[in-house]
Order: sequence, then structure tokens, then C-alpha cells
Amino acid sequence: MEDRSQFMNREEKKPVVTETLEEVKKEPILVCPPLRSRTYIPPKDLQSRLESCVKEIFGSSAPSNWQDVSLEDGHLKFSFLSRLADDLGHAVPNSRLHDMCRVRDVLDFYNVPVQDRCKFDELIASNLPPNVKITWGY
Repeated sequence: MEDRSQFMNREEKKPVVTETLEEVKKEPILVCPPLRSRTYIPPKDLQSRLESCVKEIFGSSAPSNWQDVSLEDGHLKFSFLSRLADDLGHAVPNSRLHDMCRVRDVLDFYNVPVQDRCKFDELIASNLPPNVKITWGY
């Protein structure tokens, strides 16, 4: 019982503050990152860029037809796709990685332009019948 009384009667020491800090009353700065533009237009020299990247990463093991190079090795596939993503500013999404089995598949992916528009913008730009109207503010 004596042991318990020591714990119950112990005085709690409060920290002593020797300096006073001035409160800074500023509005919190909430910086939203800029919206990512997903627009991608294939460069005119896409084939030569891919070919040089294949030769650089796969080296002399690449066959004469560079588009038939297999991407079975995960490390080489990662190096190849990450280099292209940095170079072209457009990455293969995770949901499509399993489709990239050969360099030809990557070339086909990067040949497709991407527009940064939502479906509503596409509908407005299309020729709608006169009885269909899209109103944003309702």
C-alpha cells in the first residue's frame, strides 16, 4: 500500500517556459498543385527515339528488328518505360503495363495522341441535335 501512496501523492512537475514566443497570425497558405495536363501529342521522331532507347538499354542483345524486342525481363522493361516516360512526358498507366510485351506494343501506345478534355467538353464540341443541350450551371 505504501508503494501506491507514493504514486498517488507524487506532485506533477510542470515544464517551466523561459521564453515566450510570439504567435504568428497568418492565414494558412493552401497551395493546390496545378492540374496535370494529360495532353500528349506523339513527336514526329518517335520511332527514332524509341530505337535509340532500345539500343541504349538493351545494348547489343537487341535483334536487328528492334520492334520485336521482348520486354519479359522486368528490370529492363522498367528501365525502358521509365526512360521513355521521362523523355516523352507521358507514362504508360499501370492498367496497361501488362499489355506491353514487346517494343512494338510500346510504340503503338505512344503513337496514340491523348486529349485533355472531359466527355462533356467533347459532347459540347460535337454536333448535337437541336433538341439536346448541355447546361453547366443548374
